Amino acid sequence: MELIHSGKVRDVYADGDELILVASDRVSVYDVVLPTRIPDKGKILTQLSLWWFEQLADIIPNHVVSEVVPAEWAGRAIRCRRLTMLPVEWIARGYLTGLGLKEYEKNGTVSGITLPDGLVDASRLPEPIFTPTTKATEGHDEFITYTDVVDEIGDDTAARLKDVTLDIYKRGAALAAERGIIIADTKLEFGRAADGTLVLGDEVLTPDSSRFWPANDWQPGRPQHSLDKQYVRDWSSTLDWDRTPPGPAIPQEVVDATRARYTEVYERLTGTPWTS
Repeated sequence: MELIHSGKVRDVYADGDELILVASDRVSVYDVVLPTRIPDKGKILTQLSLWWFEQLADIIPNHVVSEVVPAEWAGRAIRCRRLTMLPVEWIARGYLTGLGLKEYEKNGTVSGITLPDGLVDASRLPEPIFTPTTKATEGHDEFITYTDVVDEIGDDTAARLKDVTLDIYKRGAALAAERGIIIADTKLEFGRAADGTLVLGDEVLTPDSSRFWPANDWQPGRPQHSLDKQYVRDWSSTLDWDRTPPGPAIPQEVVDATRARYTEVYERLTGTPWTS
């Protein structure tokens, strides 16, 4: 098989008319891949995505063909349809935090959407909002407006995928709430299949692409206990590091705590004990 792309976390191989998407144990923060790996991370991301793809299959088709992959990648890889990916990061937010909070603090808006005054870190929004960003190949993604998305891909596609993004978030948030977890926000990716069909690709509602908080610990106005990659971001922010490569090595206690968070959110969402 031919390696056609190596990303921060995933490697993509061509296998005839299909692709094999392999999730590694690599972890990145601020677009820098750190030298230390998180055991089982790739498998957890893959298995949780597969579980979510099943929960969301009635909303939009997804790229999954099967889990039939070479034995060396068993559990961490998906055989997928080839897609032409759309040049937008499709983000839904039900709570205000992270870069969305920073954008709001500048001028009271996120992606051109005016929000109420007085919101603080982890405030619940009146309703979920669509806050797209660019999909940067270098540097950082930047917020864009819905009008920018229309200009980029057309009105019909933009309207359809804005609705799908919010529908996926609402479905996921409601299911997670039943299990005592808040999904604060999530990032999705979509593409077109060869026949023009719009398809959900990449990963979905994982600790790498979403913010998960225990509902019983939620308190606006302060950082939340995270069950996602934010824990590693927070640790790295305590260091004297300029956020350029090479990144810092992760101490063992942070590795263990990160793996425990990924495992916990998998088990709570799926109701299935994690076995590596």
